[in-house]
Amino acid sequence: MKNYAFKKAVIFFVIIFTCMLNLPLVFANTVTGSKKYIRETIASSVNISSNAHTNLANISEVLYDSMQLAVKGLSKNAFQYALKGFNKLHNSGRFQKDNIITIVDFSLPSSKKRLFVINLDKVEVLYNTYVAHGLNSGKLMANKFSNSPQSYKSSLGFYQTMDTYMGGHGYSLRLQGLEKGINDNANRRDIVIHGANYVDEKLIRAQGYIGRSWGCPALPEKLYKPIINTIKNGTCLFIYSPDKSYLKKSAIINA
Repeated sequence: MKNYAFKKAVIFFVIIFTCMLNLPLVFANTVTGSKKYIRETIASSVNISSNAHTNLANISEVLYDSMQLAVKGLSKNAFQYALKGFNKLHNSGRFQKDNIITIVDFSLPSSKKRLFVINLDKVEVLYNTYVAHGLNSGKLMANKFSNSPQSYKSSLGFYQTMDTYMGGHGYSLRLQGLEKGINDNANRRDIVIHGANYVDEKLIRAQGYIGRSWGCPALPEKLYKPIINTIKNGTCLFIYSPDKSYLKKSAIINA
């Protein structure tokens, strides 16, 4: 079975720990050679698939702490659910890229940087910025969600990023909703990632919150292009809220 990105991340931290315990071995070889040797040794002895629930919880804890995601404001629950869903969907062959995951944390207000693009291979946050929610989802906080066309609300859950195109908002990224009855109308609703001038810190200073979209996770004009280029063509997007209805209904979360 193919090693997934979070497996690699855990192995990386075990490597660091092993290096600390075996400094003579590490310095006896080149840095590259030692790292390769230890990685292969650990990989042969660690089986993430056994006792998967416990291992996944441990993995998410290690990654969450190592990237200082609490300091950056990302909810631990959002991150743990994101990894759990990513693992399930990736195991089913859903994503073409297993090293990038994007999390939108709607437990945060729109005045906070609540979009996180994470490289699981490198164990680092590539982007952390503002993201809009739907007009009818709320003002400062997003707390009302819908899968219905013309609701102008955000939809929660797991998505797969698709191809890019030039549309009414310029360079945009199509999204495929992966949760039936929760976000699977994304294409019908034209829910895409695009840039918007209303996703701007100036509005936060003026009114306390950024502008709102018609349901799209719109991004700042200065960052939307590099973010789209990083996450396009088959990566995982998870839009989270501590919404009780979603957490109860999601088959992916409750798998």
